[in-house]
This record gives sequence, structure tokens and C-alpha cells, in this order.
Amino acid sequence: MRQYGIIGNPLGHSWSAQLFNKRFAREGIAAEYALYPLTELNHSTLDTLVRTHHLEGFSVTIPYKQTIIPLLDEVTETARGIGAVNVVKAAWDGDVYRLTGYNTDYIGFRESLLPLVREKNCPPKALILGTGGAARAVTYALSSPWNADGWKRWNVTMVSRKAQDSIRNIPCVTYGQLTEDIIRQCSLIVNCTPLGMYPETDACPPIPYEAVGKGHILYDCIYNPEETLFLRKGRELGARTQNGMQMLELQAQAAWEEWNN
Repeated sequence: MRQYGIIGNPLGHSWSAQLFNKRFAREGIAAEYALYPLTELNHSTLDTLVRTHHLEGFSVTIPYKQTIIPLLDEVTETARGIGAVNVVKAAWDGDVYRLTGYNTDYIGFRESLLPLVREKNCPPKALILGTGGAARAVTYALSSPWNADGWKRWNVTMVSRKAQDSIRNIPCVTYGQLTEDIIRQCSLIVNCTPLGMYPETDACPPIPYEAVGKGHILYDCIYNPEETLFLRKGRELGARTQNGMQMLELQAQAAWEEWNN
């Protein structure tokens, strides 16, 4: 039985195990995908986990998408450029293994967003809420060229709780600096924070929602709950909204391809 899983903390919100195990059962794959919550991540805890379960691959979620990078033997150029890893492959040779880090979040986000962009033909200016691993993948997807009909290279601004310099040459502002005018100028607003994620579903990013309207797309990387407070506020103001379920499915497909490459 091949073993896979996901590491992070907390993991109560994650649907990754259901997603992968349903696929394994449907396709007759002799594999299992489990949740591995880790209260800390270092060489020792990672080595113990990989060896105990003889993992062939695992997903990485908050808060470890950046923390895990120095613990890996190799990181792909794309993941290194993004500054975050959400998928790790373990290649075994006897009792020795080698860990390689990938990023498939940007693929899942980019391909799930494309139909919305085609439909609305909106100005390519985006506001990314958060500066963590998911935000870096989303920013990479938006600010990089892509050979796809209807895709544009976006002008991106990131939003952080604390004042900081630009990230990968992407300008960064604080929530306190957000104005209604900034919101109106950005046709796409993406929540890459855990605000609103199960079980704390009554939270949402503190932005001036009164400036949101029909010209906006509000995208939430959260998929549990199906509609976050962030998305509900946008929907009630006439914006087009989408949660992160399709992003999860698409990045999982890309992860499976990396594990079996």
C-alpha cells in the first residue's frame, strides 16, 4: 500500500484526504492518503514522519509552506521562485530517501481563475490579501506570462497585517492603507489568508467592502466553508465569487502527476 498525506497545523478543515482517497478507490489504486498534523516542523519531526509511514509524497499546508524549504534536498526552480512549497516527493533508494519540493498551488489557482477572467474580461489589476505561501503562489500565477487565450499579465499588489517591503518586487501595503479607491481599481481580490476558514467562519479580511461591486471578482482560496463571509459579502454587493475547491482539485491533480513522474 503506497502512503501519502498532508502536513500542517491545524488540519481539521482539510478535504485533501477525502479527495485523494476517493480517487484511489475509484481508480483501483493501492494507496492511502492521511492527515498528519504537526505542532512543529524540523529535520527530526519530518524524518520521523517520512520513515514511520514510508511516505512516497505529501502535501504541505499552513503554516509550513515556507518553513519546509530548507529541510528539503531539492526544490524546483518554480517553487524556489515562488518562495513556497505545497507538494513534496520522497524518492526512496533502500532505506535512504530524497525529498524534492514542488509548487502546484499556482497551477490550480491559474487554471481555475481563467474561465472567470475570460467571462468578465476585466482589467488585469489584482489585490492579494496575505503574504504567506498561498499568496506567493497566487501572485506568481498572476504576474507571470501564460500561453493561454484570455490570460493577461496582472498588475498585483499584496496586502499584509504589518508594514513590509515588496515581495518578489510586488508592492505590499497594509490593511490600514487600503482605501475605497484602491478597491475600486482592482477588479480581482483574492483572499489567501485563513480568515473565515472552518471553524472560525465568522471572520473575514478587514477591507472596505462598500467599494466592492459588479465589476469585481472575489476569489477565496478557502474551500471550507463553501461560502466564506468574504465571499458572501462580495456576492451580496454584486461581485462574481469563487471559492478554492476547484483550485484544490487542480493542484491535487498536478501533485499526483509529480509524485508519479
